[in-house]
Amino acid sequence: MTVRRYVVGGLLGLSVVASYDVASAQVGHNPASSPYRDVLLRSGPAFFGGHLSGSRGSADAGFSNGDVVGVRYELAAGKTLLAQFNGTYVKGDRFILNPAADSSSPQRKTGPYAADIFIIDLMLQLRLTGAKSWRGFAPYAGAGIGVGFETTAPPDTTQSGYRFGTKFTVSGATGIRWYPLRRVSLTGDARFVLWKESYPMSFHQTAPDGSRILPLIHDLSEWTFHPVLSVGLGWIF
Repeated sequence: MTVRRYVVGGLLGLSVVASYDVASAQVGHNPASSPYRDVLLRSGPAFFGGHLSGSRGSADAGFSNGDVVGVRYELAAGKTLLAQFNGTYVKGDRFILNPAADSSSPQRKTGPYAADIFIIDLMLQLRLTGAKSWRGFAPYAGAGIGVGFETTAPPDTTQSGYRFGTKFTVSGATGIRWYPLRRVSLTGDARFVLWKESYPMSFHQTAPDGSRILPLIHDLSEWTFHPVLSVGLGWIF
C-alpha cells in the first residue's frame, strides 16, 4: 500500500504542477522554444493493463486481487472534456465461506479461488491543462458509472448462496498522459471503483459454536472500495 500511495501522490503532484504552469506561465514564451504544445483534439483507442486491489467486504467474501487488461475508446468533446468508453477484464479471486462451520474450523473460509469479472463503464474526463501539454505531459481527472458482472466463479460448495452477480459501479480517476509523439500517448492512471456487495441471509446464520459470519446488527449489503493502478498506450486518429 505504501508504494501505491507514493504512485498516486506523484501523479497528483505532477497534475497540480502541470496545471499551474500551463495556466500561469505560458505568457512570454517564444513559441519555437515553448514547453507548451497543442494536443490533438481527436478520438482514438487505448489499451491498458494494471492491478485491482481493495476490500473484500466485512464478510471477507468479495472479489479482489485482480490483474487488469482492457481497452477504451476516447472521444474528444471540446478542449477540456473527453468521453471514455471502457471495457475492463479483471482476473482475480475470492474466498468461499461456510456459515454452518465453527469460526475456528478450517472449513469456515477456504480459498482463495480464481474468479473473473468484466466491467463496462462510461467516464467523463477533464483535461486539467485544456488543449495544451507541458513538455508532453497532460494531467487529467474524471468520474464515471458502469456495470460489472462475474464471468468465472468458483462453485458454491457450501450452499451459502453468495455470488458476485451483476453490480452497478461508480469510479473516479486521475493520471498523467505523456505524448512522446503527436499521435501517441502513454498513460499512468490511478483510479478507484466502488460496487455494492450483497450478502445472503445465511451470513446471519448461527454456527454450532454460536458464531456468525456477520453479526445481526450488520447490514447484508455494503459498498466496497477498489483502487486500480494501470499504464496504457493510446493512438489518436
